[in-house]
Amino acid sequence: MSIGQLQETPSGVLASNGYRLDDGAHRLGRLLPVPDAERHDRDALRGRLTRDGYLYLPGFFERAMIEDFRRYYFATLAESGLTLPGTDPIDGLAASASGLDRARFRSLLFQQIVPGREYEALCRNPALVAFYQWLLGSDEVHLHRRKIIRHVGPGESGIGTATQAHYDLVYLREGTDRVLSSWIPLGDCPVVRGPLIYLEGSHHRVLADEAEGRLRRPAASMTANLPALAEEYDSRWLVTDFAAGDLMVHSPFIIHASLDNQDPDGAFRLSTDIRYQTASEPIDARWQNHWHDQDGL
Repeated sequence: MSIGQLQETPSGVLASNGYRLDDGAHRLGRLLPVPDAERHDRDALRGRLTRDGYLYLPGFFERAMIEDFRRYYFATLAESGLTLPGTDPIDGLAASASGLDRARFRSLLFQQIVPGREYEALCRNPALVAFYQWLLGSDEVHLHRRKIIRHVGPGESGIGTATQAHYDLVYLREGTDRVLSSWIPLGDCPVVRGPLIYLEGSHHRVLADEAEGRLRRPAASMTANLPALAEEYDSRWLVTDFAAGDLMVHSPFIIHASLDNQDPDGAFRLSTDIRYQTASEPIDARWQNHWHDQDGL
């Protein structure tokens, strides 16, 4: 990697779905955090969203709160054989996939964790709700009930493992285009663990293409081949090492994806993505049920 100070992967390269990213300065860059001087300047943050398509807010949440949820998540799923027996759940160390009781895992995830009060409390954290009320300029904000929580195991690779390149609006067309996504790493998530990455400036082209009707197609990811997409857009993939407590907010038009998890210690990447909007604008009714991986969305 050529942009320095990021946690090195064992192979020395970044990859997504098995595709190796070009690490040249013209194709790889760093996500820029919101400066402290702008954290409480609403006009500045709105301007950044328009210009950059994202807000990177390190240390937004209390680290302990995020770590508590990470521990709860892996402790709950431990009986399915997901994690190494005898290890601290907060570490999220992956056991062999061959020992996973998939039926029990799915029951615990979709019947207990996803609809549970712990996850709901995380997503409705008072600081997060207050932030969106302030940023959107409305006391009445709406959290979409379909909230997605994902873990990705170390060493998993190949098409369909990492999140493929997409922008969120293609999945939310029946509501407002002023919806904002939050991506929250649930635990430390350096590049070696496969965090979300963003295609720099891509929202400007997507907005133009949307206006011209060139992108109106069935909801689908764009591609798993991130290097080729960067070439097509003549742009850079922006990456960083995330820490527990960080928050990403992004436009529904910016293209993003995730890296492969190459963690040498065998830890899962755990994260959630949720969406807020003003309650007075059109709401996509399809997103008002709890998330399930067979829900067709």
